[in-house]
Amino acid sequence: RLQETGLLTPPDSFDGLAPIGGGSVTTWLIDTRSLWPGNSILYAPGAAHAMSLISEEERKIIMGKMFIADARMSLASALMKRLFISQALGIAWNEVRLARKGDPKHGKPCAVDAVGRVIEGIDFNISHQNGLVALIGWDGQVPHSYNSDDTINGLISPSADLRDGVTVGIDIVCVNERDDYRTIDTEGLDGWVDIYEFIFSDEERWSMKYDIDYVTLLDGSFLTRHEIGRHDRCIARNRDISCKLPSGNHVDFSSERLIEAKLRRFYTYFCYKESYIKLSGEALLAPWIRDLEFFDVRSPKPGNPARCSTHGMWGEEVDDVEVYMNGKEVSDVKMKIQSFEEGFMISTAMQGDVQGLKVPGFTTLDLNADVLDYAAAHLDHP
Repeated sequence: RLQETGLLTPPDSFDGLAPIGGGSVTTWLIDTRSLWPGNSILYAPGAAHAMSLISEEERKIIMGKMFIADARMSLASALMKRLFISQALGIAWNEVRLARKGDPKHGKPCAVDAVGRVIEGIDFNISHQNGLVALIGWDGQVPHSYNSDDTINGLISPSADLRDGVTVGIDIVCVNERDDYRTIDTEGLDGWVDIYEFIFSDEERWSMKYDIDYVTLLDGSFLTRHEIGRHDRCIARNRDISCKLPSGNHVDFSSERLIEAKLRRFYTYFCYKESYIKLSGEALLAPWIRDLEFFDVRSPKPGNPARCSTHGMWGEEVDDVEVYMNGKEVSDVKMKIQSFEEGFMISTAMQGDVQGLKVPGFTTLDLNADVLDYAAAHLDHP
C-alpha cells in the first residue's frame, strides 16, 4: 500500500512532490474530521497508538486541549512533521528531533540533530483549521552523514546543490467558520474591515471594501466584476440589486451574495498574509505587517463539498498575486492560493532561491496507509 501511495517510490512519481535539480517541494493534507472519534482524545480509538509515535512534550500539549477537534489537528500535525523529516533526511522515525528557530516557544519549528543543532537544507511549515491539517516542505536534497550519537558529521558531498535560504510558509482559512455578520450588520462591511487596520494597509482595506472578483448566485452561476459594475460599492446586506447584463437581460439578487464575495476576498488577503509571515515564523504582530501588501488579489472560486465518503473537491488555483514590501515588489517569493470544498482556502509561500521551484498540487494522506504504516516500517531504521 505504501508503494501504491508513492511514499516509497522515487520522488518524481509522488504526486505531492515536485522534484527540481536543486530540491523538491512537498504539499500534504490530512482531513481529521472523521479521525479518532469521540469526545476525548484519551479514549478515541487508535489515538493512543498514534500518540506513542510522538514526543512526551507533544503528548502533554495534545492531552491539554479542551476540544477533541483541536487535539486531532495537533496530533496529525505532529505526525506529518515527523513523516516529512524522516523522508527528507533519510533517517529513522525515532531519530527525528524537533525544536524551534529563534524563540523557543513561538519560533518556527525545525529539525535538529542529537545536540540541538538546526539541520540545514530543509524547511517546513504546517497550518490547521477547522479539521484540516496541511504541510508544505522544502527538501534541498542535501545528503547528511551522521555519527553514532546522531550528530551531523557534515555534508557527504561538499558540492551538493544546496539552495541557501529557501523558506516555506502555509496557511488555511475557513471562510464560513466565524459569524462575521453580526458586526457587519451593525457597522457595515467597511467598519468590520477596519477592525483589522493593524494588519492591512489603507489600500488593501479599500480594495476589500469596494472591489469584487465575482458574485456567486444561488443557482451556482457567476457574475463578473464588469457585470456587477458600480454595485461593487455596496457594503451592506439585505439590499435588492438588479444588474443589466451585456445581453440585455436583468439579474436580480440580494446584496448578501455580494457581501459573501467580499468576505471571501478578505480571507484571501488574510490567508496570503499569514502564509508569508510564516516564512520566518513571525506572528500577525510582526512590526512590518502593514508594510507587506498584496495587489491584484483574486479569491479562488470554491470547490464542491464532500459528499458521502468521497473527498472534498478542490477548487480554483490562483498564483499571480503581486507582493510588495515597503512599496517595492518582492521578487524572490512565489505564492499560490487554492480553494478546497466550499469554505476552505490554502495559501502557500516560498522565498529565497526559488527559480525553477514549483508548488505541486496537494496529496491527501491516508492516516493508516501513508503515515502509521510508514512509521512502523521505519521506526528504528531509515
